[in-house]
Amino acid sequence: MIDLVAYAARIPGPGETLVGDRFQMGFGGKGANQAVMARILGADVWMVNCVGDDVYGPMTLENLRDRGVDTTFVHEVPGSSGVALIWVEPDGTNRIIIIPGANHSLTSDQAVEAIGAISPDVVLGQFEIPQAVTTAAFEAARSHGAVTILNPAPAAVIETDLLGESDWVVPNEVEFALMFGHGEPTENALLDVATRLDRRLLVTLGSAGSALVEGSQVYRFAAPRVIAVDTTGAGDAFVGAFAYALGAGLDEHDAIRLASLCAVQSVTRPGTQSSFPSPSEASALLAGLGI
Repeated sequence: MIDLVAYAARIPGPGETLVGDRFQMGFGGKGANQAVMARILGADVWMVNCVGDDVYGPMTLENLRDRGVDTTFVHEVPGSSGVALIWVEPDGTNRIIIIPGANHSLTSDQAVEAIGAISPDVVLGQFEIPQAVTTAAFEAARSHGAVTILNPAPAAVIETDLLGESDWVVPNEVEFALMFGHGEPTENALLDVATRLDRRLLVTLGSAGSALVEGSQVYRFAAPRVIAVDTTGAGDAFVGAFAYALGAGLDEHDAIRLASLCAVQSVTRPGTQSSFPSPSEASALLAGLGI
């Protein structure tokens, strides 16, 4: 997806027009962001999706290739590429509307073909493509012994078949509340949802860090305190780093610590992929954790 980002002192109300502070266009999309973050940390990464035949399609492919992400299984289809319209307030809070466009053109056959050719260790999916396609990809991935991670965003009811093929479910706090009927992610709420899902559950909590459910225990991981400039993409940095860490053989707790550090770095800079740690910064983070 292409991110079209407006920075403003406040968000306009219904029927209101405001003059913003500045505009930035960048590369985004949850899957692409997560792929780029994993690649920065050193993973071999393939993107499986579609782009449109508009001006954004070639730009998206070029960016992924420049970032080291393999685009062999990215297909061009007629119509528009995905676009995200993003509003950012002074405290870094964002509001996002996505237009999936070509993302909804990926087929289950294409996804399964890609999994068979790649034979990955970890497969990461989101709700920016049809759930049935992700289900087919996850089923194929698990038959190859891969770990499957579902980032259920944008928030929607998880289809039963997809849930059954997901080893991990990783929503943020807003998605957790919208999808599972709980307000605050209290210990009881987290345990209730983990029991209902019968999957490994990890919830990102913004500046409050994250929460992992293991059996009957909830582990909370604090996020380092920083001044947030733009929170866009921070959750994707977290999920992409977490996927990398699991693929690299780290245990869940170390994986979360690495993911938190990557996410925290991203909020200190504007933009999405442009705010992620550089390869040298990523190497320093890995070294600091003894990885």
